[in-house]
Amino acid sequence: MSQDFIPAAKPIIGAEERAAVDAVMASGMLAQGPEVAAFEKEFSQVMVDGRASVAVNSGTSGLHLGLLASGVGPGDEVIVPSFTFAATGNSVALTGATPVFADIELDYYTLDVAHVESLITDKTKGIMPVHLYGHPFAADVFTALAEKHGIDLYEDAAQAHGAAVNGKKVGTFGKFGMFSLYPTKNMTSGEGGMVTTGDATVERNLRLLRNQGMEKQYQNELVGFNNRMTDLHAAIGRVQLTKVEAWTAQRQENAAFLSANLEGVGTPKVAPGAEHVYHQYTIRVSEGRDELHERLRSEFNIGSGVYYPVPNHRLPSFNRTEDLPNTEIAAREVLSLPVHPSLTQDDLERIVTAVNTIVKAGA
Repeated sequence: MSQDFIPAAKPIIGAEERAAVDAVMASGMLAQGPEVAAFEKEFSQVMVDGRASVAVNSGTSGLHLGLLASGVGPGDEVIVPSFTFAATGNSVALTGATPVFADIELDYYTLDVAHVESLITDKTKGIMPVHLYGHPFAADVFTALAEKHGIDLYEDAAQAHGAAVNGKKVGTFGKFGMFSLYPTKNMTSGEGGMVTTGDATVERNLRLLRNQGMEKQYQNELVGFNNRMTDLHAAIGRVQLTKVEAWTAQRQENAAFLSANLEGVGTPKVAPGAEHVYHQYTIRVSEGRDELHERLRSEFNIGSGVYYPVPNHRLPSFNRTEDLPNTEIAAREVLSLPVHPSLTQDDLERIVTAVNTIVKAGA
């Protein structure tokens, strides 16, 4: 069995992506242009059932502009998870609004509905849960909650390309949804993000905000940003969009093998009606998580990832004191194993053998 290093994540860039970039370079049109427009149209059709899609230069930009386009600003509160990447809370703070950190439930690592409802005040503009690790949050339940309280629902779908709830794709529930296109995501454009919306006003605001506040050159309607995606990046994304469905199926197959064979750890659960796209295959280790992480690399040459060891509310950038017990448990116990579509059967068997051996020995 090969002992080559098995990375925790592995971007797949092939000849088709390189050819697409070369064609853009040969065209001389490198900035936002026809490739971006085509990518937006194709993403809408493939990923979000025809909802409008607006390409930007990063996932964080997508969240930031989505919130601004939805009218979030100073004096507002947006409820977010603390157990996620910092960009979720950062994007709220960048609008001048206040991120309010809520706890998660431990089955799927997504926002706890009851705790969220307890945090809603007259300052709450919206809720922005995360479809974490590729598992969708309970979008139908959160949609009903938002409607009950007359607030908005925003979707951080950075890790959830193609995930669904009861057959409805993520990115189609909220006032806007945001998909990251960073290299390690389930599909990439090299760097970038895609914001989806069914609201025509939000869509127009997004297009203005990403382009210095103008639809027509030198006719700036508002103060905006330079958050455009380039045609180079869009060309990569267009090719990846034709492959992501097959890659997702392979991720799901890999995850099924791991769940059937791992012992002594908590394997990922999937909610009824949810389609999990396994951006990460995340296990729970009640004791010895850090040692397992280290020994997988040092003894078996296998990469793994701890997402996320420091909850956002405890980061120096926020320094809050909320009591979020499930968030603290997850931060202490989760470990993400390789699940990407480049894994071979030998790789999967080696991962299982390594985890089971270390756990059995008492990591």
